Amino acid sequence: MSDARGSVESRLAELGLTLPEVVAPLASYVPAVLSGSYVYTAGQLPMVDGALPVTGKVGAEVTPEEARDLARICALNALAAVKSVAGDLDRVARVVKVVGFVASAPDFTGQPGVVNGASELLGEVLGDRGVHARSAVGVAVLPVDAPVEVEIQVELAD
Repeated sequence: MSDARGSVESRLAELGLTLPEVVAPLASYVPAVLSGSYVYTAGQLPMVDGALPVTGKVGAEVTPEEARDLARICALNALAAVKSVAGDLDRVARVVKVVGFVASAPDFTGQPGVVNGASELLGEVLGDRGVHARSAVGVAVLPVDAPVEVEIQVELAD
């Protein structure tokens, strides 16, 4: 992986992606918090223009491939949340941790493959700065019947 120096948003454009507006919270929280040189995002659902493109459990109503694409959307939404408190994505020194939650059918065990969608997007956009530690957790249900939810923690450069 190359180190993505220069404008992160230019890299997004090269990939054919647009940073969305920050997704409005569904409850009593904020999308992201800046603490020292770290940004912690709330769990980001795969909202597109204020709606979920698909709902249900992965391994039942949602295929693993669809869920992987949804995890990419979650990561893009997380980057928007980071920008909302950091001011500029070029300040991201590295993604430290990614946690992905996958609403799973009882026999589905492919959570890591689903959350790879988020991890790969971060790598494509940020290069070496996108390499991170990660957890991929299967859960019974997520808010508004979303198939996947992703939160990230990033370290900012001065």
